[in-house]
Amino acid sequence: MNSLNAAQKRHLLSELKHADTLLSDIEAVLAASASKAAFPKYKQDLSPRQIKVIQDYIARLRTQMLRAAEGFDLDRSEPAFGSLHSIRTILTFIDIAFEELRPKYMRGYGAVPESAAPELNGLADELQGIASRLDAYLAAGLGQDIPARLERLAQAGTDTSLLSRLEQVISDHGLVEFRPALSIILERLENNALEIALFGRVSSGKSSLLNRILGVDVLPVGVNPITAVPTRIVYGPAAVLTVWFADRRPERCDISRLAEFAAEQHNPANARHVTKIVVELPASGLCEGVTFVDTPGLGSLAAAGALETRAYLPRCDLGVVLVDAGSTLTQEDIGTIHALYEAGIPASVLLSKADLLGPGDLSQAEQYIAAHIASELGFNLRIHPVSVIGEHAALLDRWVEQEIRPLYSRRRELAAESVRRKLGALREAVEAALRARLQRAGRSSAAGAEVAKKIESRLRRAAGKLQQTRKICEKLAGEAASLANSVVARAAVHALRTAGIDAPAAVGAALDEVTGEITKEIRQALETLAKELAGALESTAADLGSPGWAEEGLDTIIREMPRPDLGQIHLDLRVSVLSKFAKNWEIRRMQSRIRNQIGSTIDAALDAYSRLLESWSRKTIAEMQRRFDAQADSYRAEAGRIAGAEEASAQDPEAIRRSLESIQAPVAAGHRE
Repeated sequence: MNSLNAAQKRHLLSELKHADTLLSDIEAVLAASASKAAFPKYKQDLSPRQIKVIQDYIARLRTQMLRAAEGFDLDRSEPAFGSLHSIRTILTFIDIAFEELRPKYMRGYGAVPESAAPELNGLADELQGIASRLDAYLAAGLGQDIPARLERLAQAGTDTSLLSRLEQVISDHGLVEFRPALSIILERLENNALEIALFGRVSSGKSSLLNRILGVDVLPVGVNPITAVPTRIVYGPAAVLTVWFADRRPERCDISRLAEFAAEQHNPANARHVTKIVVELPASGLCEGVTFVDTPGLGSLAAAGALETRAYLPRCDLGVVLVDAGSTLTQEDIGTIHALYEAGIPASVLLSKADLLGPGDLSQAEQYIAAHIASELGFNLRIHPVSVIGEHAALLDRWVEQEIRPLYSRRRELAAESVRRKLGALREAVEAALRARLQRAGRSSAAGAEVAKKIESRLRRAAGKLQQTRKICEKLAGEAASLANSVVARAAVHALRTAGIDAPAAVGAALDEVTGEITKEIRQALETLAKELAGALESTAADLGSPGWAEEGLDTIIREMPRPDLGQIHLDLRVSVLSKFAKNWEIRRMQSRIRNQIGSTIDAALDAYSRLLESWSRKTIAEMQRRFDAQADSYRAEAGRIAGAEEASAQDPEAIRRSLESIQAPVAAGHRE
C-alpha cells in the first residue's frame, strides 16, 4: 500500500542517517564539554542531570527513526564508524533534515504513493516535535538541575518527597514526556506565590489595568503590540528589574529599561532571547506572596508573543481575561477561558474600557458576553466591567477589593492547592505509564514490535492528515476572495424579489449564502479531521491497554466560524416596474447597478474575509495538533518501549514495581506545618 521506490527509499534513509549524524554531533559536544582538556572547546555549562535528559531525548529520536526505517523496509547497513548553544544550533539542522522527509521533497525521485504521503508528513511532524521539546528544555537553561532545586526546597522546609521520587522515576525510566509537567510543579513550589495572570488581545488594556492596580505607571502602554514576553510583577523593598536570557546570564538593571526587553517595538519576536522578566516594586497594590503577570497580547501579528502566552498559561493560579468593550468577544478570548478551565485554573472575565459604553449598552454587553461564554463552553461566568478612566475607575477598584484582595490572605492555601492538583495528575500519569510497561514486560519482542509498528503507522497517518486538511482549508479560504461575481448575481436576484427595497439586506444575504458554501466545506473538512484524529487516539489506547482517551472531543475546538462583514453600505436599487417578460434583462441590469455602486466594497470585504477565514482555519488546526500531539507523544513513547527498544534494565519487572511503590504515597506538597 505505501511502498516507496528504490530512489525514494535511498532519500528517506539518507535524511534519517543525516539526522543521526547530527545527533552524534550533539553527543560529541556533551563529551567534549566534560573533558579535562587544557584548552577546552566548550564551556561546561550543563549539569549531569541535564546531560541525562539530553541523552534520553536523543534515544527517543533514534528509536523513532529506527522504527521508521523498519516500517518503510529500508536497508540499514552496519555502521562504519560512532554547551548548550552548540547543541541548539545542531538541532536547527536536525529540524531541517526532518522537514525534508516530507513527500514534497521527493518529487525529484518519482511520484510518491498517495497512501504513503500522510505517514511521511506525520513522521516529519513527530520527529520535529520531539526535537523541539528538547530545544525547549535547553532554552530553560541551568535552572533545569532539578535534584539541586529540590534539595534547596527541602532544606527550606518544603515537603518535596513525592516530587523527588517522581523525578527519580522519570529519570530512571527515561520518561521524558513527563518532564514539562514536572518543571511546572517545581517552579510553583519555588515561587510559593499566588500567580494572577492577565490575558487578552492586543490593546485590550492589560498593562493600563495593572498599572492602576499597582498604583504606579511601570508597564509600557500603547496601541501596538507591547508585551513581548510574560512580565512578572512582585513586591520588593526597592524597584529592580531582573531579566533572564536563553544565551547568557541574568541581568539586573534599572526599572526604566523594562521596555527594552518587554516591548515588542524594542524586542521584536523576542529577538533578545528573553526567557523571564521579573519586576520588583514597593507598590501599595502588591504584597509578599502575590505575583501579577502581564502576558503578550493574543490575536496580533506578534505571533512569537502569542506563543509565549500560550506556553505560560498552565502555570498561573488565577486567569484574568480582558475583553475590550470597544470590540467584541473573540475566538481568542473563548479559547483562553477554555484553556484555563482545561488546566483546572479559575478564570475571571473583565469587560475593559467600560467608559466607552453607556449604562444601557454596558448592561447589554455584559449579558451578551456571559451568554456567549455559556453557549460556547457550557458554564456560567460573571462579567465584571472595569475601566481606568475618570469616575469609571471605581469599577476596577471595586473588583480588586471584592475579588482579588480576599485572595491575598489565602494565597498560601490556594498555591498549595494548585500544586496538589498538578502533582496528583502527574503521579497518575506516571503510574499509568509504569503499569502499562509492567503489563508488557513479559511479552515477546516480536509481538511487541508488530503492535508498535501498527501504532506508529496509525499515528503518523493521522498526523499527516493535519497538513492535508490545512492545505484544503487554505485553498477554500483563498477561493472566497474570488466570489464577487457570485455575490453580485445572487444579490441581484434577491433585490428584484423585493423591487429593490432594503437593498443592503439583499446584498448581505447573498454574501452569507455564497460564502456559506465555502465555510460549510471548511467545517466539514475540519470535522472529518477531528474525527480521524480522535479515532486514531482511541484505537491506540485500546492497542496499548491504556485508559481510554479522556481529552474533550477535538470537534469542540471547531467553534463559531467568522462571517463576512460589508460594514455600512449605501445602495439604491429600487425599481418602479418589473417586467416578467424581461426577467433576465432586469437581473443583468440590477447586477450592473450593484457593481457600479458597491463593487469595490464587495471585493474588499471578500478579500478580508478570505484572509480571516484562512487565519481562523490555521489556528483551529494548530489547536487540534497541539491536543493530538500531547496525547500521541506518550503513546509513541509506549510503542517504542513495547517494541523492546529501551535497555533491558528499564524492562526489569522488579525495577518497575519498586518505582511504582515509591510514588504511591499520599500526595503532599507545600510547607510542613
